[in-house]
Amino acid sequence: QVHLVESGGGLVQAGGSLRLSCAASGRAFSSFAMGWFRQAPGKEREFVAAISWRGGNTYYADSVKGRFTISRDNAKNTVDLIMNSLKPEDTAVYYCAVDHIFSVLVTNTGAVDYWGQGTQVTVSS
Repeated sequence: QVHLVESGGGLVQAGGSLRLSCAASGRAFSSFAMGWFRQAPGKEREFVAAISWRGGNTYYADSVKGRFTISRDNAKNTVDLIMNSLKPEDTAVYYCAVDHIFSVLVTNTGAVDYWGQGTQVTVSS
């Protein structure tokens, strides 16, 4: 089992920045690909960003490309999401996720192995 706890959400004005963090415990964290997803009210959960287990490969949704950056620290068992130039449409609950397979995070949300509880991000206009 892998236990994930997100932190860093909050309320920010449009154009501002936030840093989300996810702390993992349990099985060998470094062997998992990590990702961030989000779910806005009334919408399906959507992919935001993913990073491979060594950190050498990253992938972003088009809607956040150039504004968000994902990174991980395997020594600390953490993965972060730095969000810049935030827009009201970025408002959502953000979830940390892990999977053995990088491509599952990117293309198959329903098959992801483990999820965190989520942290609310609200961007005011």
